[in-house]
Amino acid sequence: MTDRTETAIAPPFGGAILQNVSNAMVALHKEQFGRGPTRAQSHFAGADAILCVLDDALLPAEQTMVDMGEQQRVRESRMFLQVATAGKFIAAVEAITGRKVRAFASAVDPDRGVVMENFVLEPDPRRDGRIL
Repeated sequence: MTDRTETAIAPPFGGAILQNVSNAMVALHKEQFGRGPTRAQSHFAGADAILCVLDDALLPAEQTMVDMGEQQRVRESRMFLQVATAGKFIAAVEAITGRKVRAFASAVDPDRGVVMENFVLEPDPRRDGRIL
């Protein structure tokens, strides 16, 4: 029998940043909407963008609207709330990344209960081509 030694693989550079962004998005959704998503995962989308995907993010009332065929109303209400709370989402990402957010957009797929938080960061003049 062969003795197998497992080697721990270090997370990719910036992994802690992505986990912190995911945690912050869950906390903000819970704070702002009264309920947080059940799963969140953040990804770098190139050197200057972060995408956070939040699953099972709809409120019970929103799910009821979807069941009634009112997906557009869910999109409209989420868009309104995103505009009202954008500053908090932007501030959280700026604090975590140490970089300025140039643009922020939120989207929802009501039929799937998925919310996507998208952050475009100002280019980092110190970067030499590496992702955070």
